[in-house]
Amino acid sequence: MKKKILAVVMTAVLAVSLTACGQKADTAAQGGPETAAGAAQGGETGQAESTDGTAGEARTFTVGFDAEFPPYGYKDASGAYVGFDLDLAEEVCKRNGWTLIKQPIDWDTKDMELSSGTIDCIWNGFTMNGREDQYTFTVPYVDNSQVFVVALDSGIDTKADLAGKVVGVQKESSALAALEDGENPDNIALAASFAALNQYADYNTAFMDLEAGAIDALAMDIGVAAYNILQRAEGQYNILEGEDGSERLASEQYAVGFLKGNTELKDIVEKTLLGMAEDGTFLKIAEKYSDFGLVESICLGKE
Repeated sequence: MKKKILAVVMTAVLAVSLTACGQKADTAAQGGPETAAGAAQGGETGQAESTDGTAGEARTFTVGFDAEFPPYGYKDASGAYVGFDLDLAEEVCKRNGWTLIKQPIDWDTKDMELSSGTIDCIWNGFTMNGREDQYTFTVPYVDNSQVFVVALDSGIDTKADLAGKVVGVQKESSALAALEDGENPDNIALAASFAALNQYADYNTAFMDLEAGAIDALAMDIGVAAYNILQRAEGQYNILEGEDGSERLASEQYAVGFLKGNTELKDIVEKTLLGMAEDGTFLKIAEKYSDFGLVESICLGKE
């Protein structure tokens, strides 16, 4: 399966959007986007205030995110933290009169950051499937898939071709969870066929190893795969997707994750997101990242 990269990416993302999720809002809040500069002026201390505030109260809202997970959260050329999820969080804060604190975290320490109160939520392409008993989640807002990225000239066209190959994956990631899913014998058998499964702290380092030939494939979120492929010369990489999506590793949904039991703060954020979906702001923000398939994969507000 050797296609042009952009065609592969769009085919994969369109396939992902077939899963419907989310719901319509009953009411919509009003407001405009908050700038990153405004958030910084609010005092970026990295410490969250009490999570028992209500909409309209002055408070900080600290979002924990992986700063190397584009297009959901990452650093732009100027060094500012940007991304789809951070833009959504800025709008939520604007509508509630909160100050946003963007707190980059190591993904494998996210639970400690949340339980200690350093962050109010995990908002960064965070998969809810299989984690429903560990966190309190909002309604899902993105349908996503886990896929394998390979060099276009690798000779790897299907998941079966990965047997005997070295595969990379991020620690504590959804792709790793899919490969270790004891309820999915096909994925367990697939992982067992690899020569090795190398775990990385971040996808930037993993992609460097893929470029250098240190690994043969990289398992990751399709949106992040699309972003990384588009940053490189056309014709270098391929996503194993299949005509019917059969070569994808897994499908999933993203939601905002709060400490288990923190329904009060979750309800405020969820209501605000639903209002943004109803008045069109949610789609407008997604359109900023249309090159990465976010318009096709968003599901909040869809029937």
